Amino acid sequence: MNHKRPRGFSLIELMMTIAIVGILAAIAYPAYQDSVTKSRRTDGKAQLLSIMNAQERFFTQNGTYTTTLSNFDTVDGSGNITSDEGFYTISAAACTGGSSTPPCVVLTATAQGAQVSDGPLSFDSQGVKTPIAKW
Repeated sequence: MNHKRPRGFSLIELMMTIAIVGILAAIAYPAYQDSVTKSRRTDGKAQLLSIMNAQERFFTQNGTYTTTLSNFDTVDGSGNITSDEGFYTISAAACTGGSSTPPCVVLTATAQGAQVSDGPLSFDSQGVKTPIAKW
């Protein structure tokens, strides 16, 4: 008697494999998206720090900060600078707080495109970074 043994996977084995892959994907994909968001955030941080360095040089030469970013780089139609990878748009504004505070400038990186869910990053000439959890 020569019995041939069936080869291949049963439907139950196939469905179990698909269920396991689905569970793993459901766990891994959000973690992957979070990692991608964090890595793209470095684009905005690097641009903020670069412009703040230029602001400090400008302050050394002129005794004040400037909100005109065209002094440092190519600006878009609204007077803002787009980060190297295009995930953030950098703008500058004078600090608020009255005349008792020294001259100050706030740089804000506003998230664009695929990064928009991350929200803005800010850094001022006094070293205050917001939101602190993202720095």
